Amino acid sequence: MKKIVISLGGSILIQSPESNTIKAYVPALRAIARNHRLFVVVGGGDMARRYITVVRDIGIDEGTSDEIGILLTRLNATLLIAALGDDAYPKVAETHSEAKKFAETGKIVVMGGITPGQTTDAVAAVLAERVGASVFINVTSVDGIYSEDPKKNKNAKHFTAMTPKELLGIVGGTALVAGSNNVLDIVAARVVERSHIPLVVLDGRDSKNISRAILTGVYHGTVVSESMENPLPL
Repeated sequence: MKKIVISLGGSILIQSPESNTIKAYVPALRAIARNHRLFVVVGGGDMARRYITVVRDIGIDEGTSDEIGILLTRLNATLLIAALGDDAYPKVAETHSEAKKFAETGKIVVMGGITPGQTTDAVAAVLAERVGASVFINVTSVDGIYSEDPKKNKNAKHFTAMTPKELLGIVGGTALVAGSNNVLDIVAARVVERSHIPLVVLDGRDSKNISRAILTGVYHGTVVSESMENPLPL
């Protein structure tokens, strides 16, 4: 079975405790896991950023802000594990080594953040490298990578394919502060470059986009690869 690592943004999965897409994502992730070995790294989303804002207002350091954000990502990961039931390993992986060990059971492995100063996108990129994934999928609230934030500039250029070097040119100014919210951070982009594992950035606002992309190869997004060939379907 081929290995797939998905970085699932917290703002996609859990906008707030009252507004979430967990139920919608369960069948999509189960469908993927029937054919592939699946790892999911869950972000903290807006809730984590709200907590981090409170921590900063109190005057607490960035390292502690990161630790609070990590706790929120693991809470979101715990909710997803509970929703997946027997299809998921019952514990949130807290290291890449744990994730590899848990995967030996054949179940979906879910994790959140692990290291202060590192986004969950970076965690997922390193995990893809560690497990030898066939593809790394970044699920965001936009339909791929743009020349600049399309929510702020409607004339931003959408890319269907680019090289890792071109990606680094776009995200090179990413700030490494707690709660950063960008299409991909610089650490993740550099890991993508060195690992040579194809990255696909997809719009996750519809959960069916993810399973459709992986299983059929039909999607609208951005492929980041040296060859720029479409790595999907698997």
